[in-house]
Amino acid sequence: MPMLNIHHRTTYSFRENVSLSPHRLMLRPREGRELRLLSHEISISPEAELSWSHDVFGNAIASATFQTPSDSVVVDSSVTVDLTAAAWPVFDIAAPAINYPFFYPDNDWTDLGALTVQQHDDVERRLATWARAFVAGRPTDTLSLLKDISLGIASSISYQSREEEGTQAPLITLDRGWGSCRDFAVLFVEAVRSLGFGARIVSGYLFNPDSSLTGSTGHGSTHGWAEVFVPGAGWITFDPTNRSVGGANLIPVAVSRDIAQAVPVSGSFVGATDAFLSMDVAVEVRGIDPVSTARPESKD
Repeated sequence: MPMLNIHHRTTYSFRENVSLSPHRLMLRPREGRELRLLSHEISISPEAELSWSHDVFGNAIASATFQTPSDSVVVDSSVTVDLTAAAWPVFDIAAPAINYPFFYPDNDWTDLGALTVQQHDDVERRLATWARAFVAGRPTDTLSLLKDISLGIASSISYQSREEEGTQAPLITLDRGWGSCRDFAVLFVEAVRSLGFGARIVSGYLFNPDSSLTGSTGHGSTHGWAEVFVPGAGWITFDPTNRSVGGANLIPVAVSRDIAQAVPVSGSFVGATDAFLSMDVAVEVRGIDPVSTARPESKD
């Protein structure tokens, strides 16, 4: 996997100057064993003061505070990362968890907490019934079960990009038979939670060099997927939009209990009720030549 450059620009336009509240930015990728952050720069117009913190999930949060009114806001993020995630990962699942159902160790269960609880109403247990249909037997192979649910979503739900914010409730996605990558991820997470798994939403970027992957019209885009905690293996990545397992082609920025907690750029303004005109988001993810980024050797 080559080193990648990610350019993410968000532009808000208004009819007139408005007063801008602090904006919350989730744009810095999460470093880990499979991803190394080489550089990250954020530029904002109008000029803003940035302060950094971490949320409860360990995501990096920047708060942009504006001093002057403006008729536009431009947030420009440029990132270079080294992504080494394997295309065909092997997961060392602990022996007690190889087959489903299994019990999480007490400490894991306590720490997973709300990540095991469904966030959307399922009063009639329709989603739980749908998910249980993938359980081939008791016991059944844990990893195969999770893969089957991911593949089942991709097979029964048509991908459709949506520009509006937010996600569909999982039952709405099932009933409509279509959804965005965010909707796929929410459906998958809620389905596996109904079976007792700890799962979380991941928001970030999709690297799509040959335009063969779903969820991107070019070389890359923002993207949503999921992770499930399995003892021994830890957090296993599932992208139901692309029927994939593992982090290849995926650059995580934020993990969360609910997709609403992982909005890349959010904020508000004070002005006329009709002041807002538009929001435009442009994302490009490209591979870069490692040789071109290497520092020249020093000469003694």
